[in-house]
Amino acid sequence: MRHVIALDVGGTGMKAALVGDDGALLHRARRATGRERGPDAVITAILDFAAELRAYGLEHYGEPAAAAGVAVPGIVDERHGVAAYAANLGWRDVPLRALLSERLGVPVALGHDVRTGGLAEGRIGAGRGADRFLFVPLGTGIAGAIGIDGRVESGAHGFAGEIGHVVVRPSGTPCPCGQHGCLERYASASAVSEAWAAACGEPEADAADCAKAVASGDPNAVRVWRQAVDALADGLVTALTLLDPGTLIIGGGLAEAGEVLFQPLRDAVRRRVTFQKPPVIVPAALGDTAGCLGAGLLAQDLLATTPTTPEVST
Repeated sequence: MRHVIALDVGGTGMKAALVGDDGALLHRARRATGRERGPDAVITAILDFAAELRAYGLEHYGEPAAAAGVAVPGIVDERHGVAAYAANLGWRDVPLRALLSERLGVPVALGHDVRTGGLAEGRIGAGRGADRFLFVPLGTGIAGAIGIDGRVESGAHGFAGEIGHVVVRPSGTPCPCGQHGCLERYASASAVSEAWAAACGEPEADAADCAKAVASGDPNAVRVWRQAVDALADGLVTALTLLDPGTLIIGGGLAEAGEVLFQPLRDAVRRRVTFQKPPVIVPAALGDTAGCLGAGLLAQDLLATTPTTPEVST
């Protein structure tokens, strides 16, 4: 049975699957990255995990994987297969595609985690059937994936979609990127958690707690939530003006609030648009499996565009 390896590398853990030609998940597995042992240990863990997956496929399906797709965080040079920078993994200029190709003996595709998740949401998730979409997960930070005709745009330097660093509050809160007033300093799950913890006096309170308090009518929570939604709407309308997507897919931890987020967000975006055509705003459908499913799509795309005899990177 022909299949591919799909691997989603996070800050602390890795999710993986063997994916059949029909998209079926044949096998799933998880491992820790081992980042506490340093960046070299993380690379070793990825290579060993991929080799285990290859061996599993050979044993259970009669042949090894035909290709592999890997999604990683940070700055990714997808064209050259290099993980250029990842602060939470301690990486700089890791030639991950070449290392995996050599270990596995098959073609390997390397992708950015958010763009890879966006690819899956666009093709088989909430954006299925949309030829232009924008995927925006609201988590620890905010990033984006720009979907165009079944693919995701990475940009000339691998930075496309970084909507979290659109300035929505000039001269506002400092951001680690060096600017002030970036969107993710106001509308990410971590920003809402921080604001709500300060407002309610509970250091352990988080964005989910804020959403529950909003649903119960707490005025402090409503104020914190409105500020986040207003900032998010400002950033999204900037993106809509530039990109004109037909579908806007919102994911990440903050989206788990459901209509507590989506109803006021749709209203806030509608109030801000003038000549722009408002997109359909929908929740992401694939959850934390999006990155792994997207990595499988990257691998399958690679098989569709490479010779049957793999060229192993060295």
